[in-house]
Amino acid sequence: MGPRIGPVGEEPQMPDKDTKAMMGTEDTPGGKPSPDPQDLRPSVFHNIKFFVLCHSLLQLAQLMISGYLKSSISTVEKRFGLSSQTSGLLAAFNEVGNTTLIVFVSYFGSRVHRPRLIGYGAALVALAGLLMALPHFISEPYRFDSTSAVDMPQDSEASLCLPTTSAPAPAPSNGSCSSYMEAQHLAAVGLMFTAQTLLGVGGVPIQPFGISYIDDFAHNSNSPLYLGILFAMTMVGPGLAYGLGSLMLRLYVDIDRMPEGGISLTSKDPRWVGAWWLGFLISAGAVALAAIPYFFFPREMPKEKHELHFRRRVLAVSASPVSKGEDSSSEQSPGESLEKNDGLAQIAPDLTVTQFIKVFPKVLLRTLRHPIFLLVVLSQVCMSSMVAGLATFLPKFLERQFSVTASFANLLIGCISIPLAIVGIVLGGVLVKRLHMGPMRCGILCLLGMLFCLLLNLPLFFMGCSTHQIAGIIHQPGAQPGLELFPGCMEPCSCPSDDFNPVCDPSTRVEYLTPCHAGCISRVVQEGLDKSQVFYTNCSCVAGGSPVLAGSCNSACSHLVLPFMVLVGLGATLACVTHTPSFMLILRGVKKEDKTLAVGIQFMLLRVLAWMPSPVIHGSAIDTTCVHWAQSCGRRAVCRYYDNDLLRNRFIGLQLFFKTGSLACFALILAVLRQQDKEERTKVTIPSPGLQEQLLVSGPEKKPEESRV
Repeated sequence: MGPRIGPVGEEPQMPDKDTKAMMGTEDTPGGKPSPDPQDLRPSVFHNIKFFVLCHSLLQLAQLMISGYLKSSISTVEKRFGLSSQTSGLLAAFNEVGNTTLIVFVSYFGSRVHRPRLIGYGAALVALAGLLMALPHFISEPYRFDSTSAVDMPQDSEASLCLPTTSAPAPAPSNGSCSSYMEAQHLAAVGLMFTAQTLLGVGGVPIQPFGISYIDDFAHNSNSPLYLGILFAMTMVGPGLAYGLGSLMLRLYVDIDRMPEGGISLTSKDPRWVGAWWLGFLISAGAVALAAIPYFFFPREMPKEKHELHFRRRVLAVSASPVSKGEDSSSEQSPGESLEKNDGLAQIAPDLTVTQFIKVFPKVLLRTLRHPIFLLVVLSQVCMSSMVAGLATFLPKFLERQFSVTASFANLLIGCISIPLAIVGIVLGGVLVKRLHMGPMRCGILCLLGMLFCLLLNLPLFFMGCSTHQIAGIIHQPGAQPGLELFPGCMEPCSCPSDDFNPVCDPSTRVEYLTPCHAGCISRVVQEGLDKSQVFYTNCSCVAGGSPVLAGSCNSACSHLVLPFMVLVGLGATLACVTHTPSFMLILRGVKKEDKTLAVGIQFMLLRVLAWMPSPVIHGSAIDTTCVHWAQSCGRRAVCRYYDNDLLRNRFIGLQLFFKTGSLACFALILAVLRQQDKEERTKVTIPSPGLQEQLLVSGPEKKPEESRV
């Protein structure tokens, strides 16, 4: 039972793990036990509380870097001309490396130097963050208009309707579509996919090894508290990711290489691209700093001997390791403390790799045949698919549906949805603990939570507006016609087909792709107290010849964004209430020897069936609602305009579909539990002869059963 990988009998005199934990010894890099435990006590790296602090910070930074892409997904789409399907695949790609390696982590468990491997994984995560930002530095500066030269005035002149503008005007733009530009684009996108894969691989050892390390060397009564602190800190990570995205996307993408004279775009302009890359550098730096202490933690440290005073005074009632599926007897026997389940790391610590591979499929099939386990996992697959779609594309949905900036959309999600989701997880755990819920009550709580979550989803279908009229693309019935009033008004303009510099006629709420498409021949800048406004005048394609305002037309439903987010947040709270009781259904439903592997299989299935395909499914659904695609070098690039009604119905409809699936699974779980209760009662009413004695001494309330027997 040596804790190292190597030939049998390599170190026959090495004490086992329990003995070393009692003696307070550890393995030094040279493989020798430290001579005196007293020398280890003053070191902060031999304190499990310090490890909990470091691991909380590391997991927070790790989730911040993995969640930051979701906060800037629409900006990355605009910068590199990606469809929503491609960006969804990019967001899901970090699960590929994670899923392929997570099972091997279950084999190695505590046989390796866990803190050091966590440090290596964190270093790989930091490297992945740097690679995610690298496309910004290898790409040409962002040009928000295909006809733009360097600065805004020249761009504005190029977008006007000038009779001298010749038809081959866009030729320089098409000429720039060389093999070098295509190779540069492919390299940038390929780098991001590689970085996402490395991000998943680097995150493999962080959580399971950290949890098992805390569980091994913390006091039995303190371990649940430490893990609770760890999970609470971890849940803050996505909120910080959206907050960081809100700050970074207010800055212009090329803030490090601004053109002379600057740019006149504002963050409300649809062509605005924020500094998406800067957040990856900040997150990668945070992960790198958090990884440093792990190279100084020992492979094993002295077992924590004392229960926390806070724990003893305030949480004495909850000191039993019920949350981990343990018997209370293990708490009373310190010698057995290191034999507790620690996630995937303790599935089969004494098996060889070959034996482990042979055993794994058998236990997998046995676990999947368990009806409660299978239904709970399917319900969690539905919920995770819903969450993955929301986390990836909700910022983009808010931008398109309510005409808010990417920065403000991220701020709303970080301040409303994520905190309310955390409240839901905590509330679910409190209800399970305080009400001492069994499997049946846990199933009822899950069913009610998903039912009310689904009901809150229904009003979202009606909270939004149709896309405003866009000349030549979208014409609303009954609205003032656009180009149809003036046939041939753009003929002398020779407008470039791939140009995009939208302007809006405020009187009729008609939007034009460029001032040239509106037939405008002059530009006026009106200086204001806080900002200047750009108008285009003498527009031959605008009814009444009124001037048009630079920028897209604002949505008539912008005031609905806050009520929409409140409903989404409340729905997230109710869905997250089911988190803890659904886990308890698994822990109390499967066999004791299969609990650890069941949890590992559960997470693997959630990755394969939910977190990997869901962003791609949502992205594909969003792409089907596009009514006008940008073209880049002859290929379809980013979508410029969506049918808002279709976008809302399909995006919210997918959420409704997954919520309905989860609700149906919980209803089936209740039916299975009731059937099991009936079978148990049948067994009690017709006992075997060996149970006669128990029934005779069971008390007065059992007399009817006695007489029947």
